[in-house]
Formats: sequence, structure tokens, C-alpha cells
Amino acid sequence: MNEKREQFLAGERPDDVLLFFNEEAVDGLDRLAEVGEAVENGVVIVLPGEEGRTAFQRATGVDPMQLAGSAMHNESEIARDCTDGECPDSAERSSANRSSGEGTEPRDADEDGDHWPRFVFGFAEEENEEVGGRYADGDVIHAYALCDCGTAYSQKWIAGERA
Repeated sequence: MNEKREQFLAGERPDDVLLFFNEEAVDGLDRLAEVGEAVENGVVIVLPGEEGRTAFQRATGVDPMQLAGSAMHNESEIARDCTDGECPDSAERSSANRSSGEGTEPRDADEDGDHWPRFVFGFAEEENEEVGGRYADGDVIHAYALCDCGTAYSQKWIAGERA
């Protein structure tokens, strides 16, 4: 993990945003890798806030604040390194299949290509005791993902916290 991403995930870069682009979701991944960090299934870039929001929208065609708004009430697991996630629709479908007797294993997200995060947008919010809750316990990472199936989901956690 590169230094910028480590610092971001530790809550040390509250003015920056983190962008993850899955290799299957965007064109020009080589160009993105020049300014970011190549990871197993895509590229991670940490940029100053406004520049990052603009870059995210340009690369994905999605306004990051609209993504956040549509994802904030649909919580599901996002990897603590912000490079993967578990679509809540995939879990619901797997559960429904098991209860109806259609198989015993959860559906593999990569098997049918329906459930993998196309991209993740993240930002950090500094500790704020006045707000209370988890915000009083430390800096909070907000991560928003868009699944290939079209479902937006999110997760928040205290910076540096392990799953």
C-alpha cells in the first residue's frame, strides 16, 4: 500500500479523497495508474478534495455527492483498503436462494459478473466530540461503492480500525 493511501486510511489526510476504479469499469486505467497506485483489481488514487471529486466524475460519469446520497442508507461491507465490497443485493439474493432450496452456497460475485464494485469514493471526516457517536471516537472514513449491478452502498468506520 502506498504512503498516501496509508495516511488517508489512518485519517491523516482529511482534505483528500480516495478513488478506486475497478479495471473492468473504466477506460484508460494505464493513465490512472500513472498518478495512482495499481492494485490487484484496479487503481487507487488519493487526491486533494475538489480535484478528486472532479477526477472521479470525469472518469465515471457519476457525481460523487449523488453517489454518496444514494448509497448512505444502504449499508454493506466495503474493504478497509477501499478496493472491494460486498453488494447488499448479492447477499439478499444468496439468502433468498438458500431459503428457497436453490443451492447452499452464496453466489460468487465474480462468477456471473453482477456483483463487484465498479468504483469506490471515500473521504475522511475528522474526529468531532460535539457530534458524538463514532465521530467522538476518532476520524471516520466514509466509503461509497457502486456495484456493477447498479446498487450503491456505503460503510463508515473509525480510521485505522480493523474489520
